[in-house]
Amino acid sequence: MSVPTLTPSSQTSVIILPSTGSTTDVAASLPIGVYSTDADFLAGAAAQVAYTYKKLGGDILDIELKAISVYANYEEACLEYSYLLNIHQSKNALGSALGGTTGSFAHTGEFSGSASGSAANENANLKFPKMKFEMVERTSDWFSNKANVGGTEPIYSASIDRVTNQQVYDLQNLISASAVNDSGLNFYNKIENKRIKVRQVYYVSPRQMWRFYGYYGGLNVVGDFHNYGQYADDSTFQVIPAWQNKLQAVSYEDHLYTRTSHYSYEIIDNNLKLYPIPTQVSPEKFWIKFSVKSDAFEDDGNDNEGLEGVNNMNTLPFKNIPFVNINSIGKQWIRRFALALSKETLGQVRGKFGGVVPIPGDSITLNASDLLGQAKEEQTALRDELKEILDEMTYDKLVEKEGATIENINKIQEKIPLPVYVG
Repeated sequence: MSVPTLTPSSQTSVIILPSTGSTTDVAASLPIGVYSTDADFLAGAAAQVAYTYKKLGGDILDIELKAISVYANYEEACLEYSYLLNIHQSKNALGSALGGTTGSFAHTGEFSGSASGSAANENANLKFPKMKFEMVERTSDWFSNKANVGGTEPIYSASIDRVTNQQVYDLQNLISASAVNDSGLNFYNKIENKRIKVRQVYYVSPRQMWRFYGYYGGLNVVGDFHNYGQYADDSTFQVIPAWQNKLQAVSYEDHLYTRTSHYSYEIIDNNLKLYPIPTQVSPEKFWIKFSVKSDAFEDDGNDNEGLEGVNNMNTLPFKNIPFVNINSIGKQWIRRFALALSKETLGQVRGKFGGVVPIPGDSITLNASDLLGQAKEEQTALRDELKEILDEMTYDKLVEKEGATIENINKIQEKIPLPVYVG
């Protein structure tokens, strides 16, 4: 039997990396496709093929990669660069962005659907944020509520009818019932089974009483803070310090609720107990100012953005950095990282042969393990390099460096002799 003559259709490997890429093939080869419509990215991905071909010695020995693998690695390098930059910028912006509007994101990391506020600005991660100190303001907001000097927690007002000879009133049940039955109240359907927090109890006297007990009369008031003329007669005025006026204001407000009031009260478990027991000569209504106890994540309608907006790095309205906004520094990092990724891919491919490829009369040992080791080291080194640089460029670090620069300049100027003026 005669030995057949073999006539191979090709004497070269079917899968080898070409020396150049083609921009027309890039878009269809991208697994994520974030930059598939960006002409500059397509050109950069095509050029990466030639860069990889030269760096891995493709003109000396075949490289078992396809161009589409290089295109995919170039895209991954861009996304990795965008990821690290966005992490860095989130450190700068998060404190002032808390409570701002966020957006919805597709699997690519780009915005999906409609957005408003900060999220409507598709390049929020490229902006220099205004330092609004939202963390401090939103945290101190509740301190303001407790101190009765501001805040956004809703404060409601309700009244209860005075019942002759009834001393105790269950404020929780009375106000809860009103919240269910009276749709005209501003706290309608806002209490349910929640506990109210009583802030103030008072009653309103007839207007004639205000002139008698109030500012103009000053009868039945505290000490000498409201005697006739407030330290003045018809022709002479006393000079008094500002703190004296503040004490007068505090005392005036205090006596309206104590010395000029016919009642005192105590509240235990939201049960109001009046002293003395109300009679028919008592005011018809007592007024209560209160708030409704809520948890930290409940929307009270006054500060929607603070609850539904940015709360951490994950909800910042940051999409991938546009390729056109990556400068020469970033693009060189991307080339190097994409090359490391291509080394990793090539190492994975060559590792499938078990490290040795038999050929007629001999065998070839492949460098799969070397490629994988180099690829991992280079990727780690590139990430660490970029992180280290970015950590030195956070806004607080920049301010610190500028402060040191100014201080050093002042030290130098101190050594400069002052000129002597000769007239």
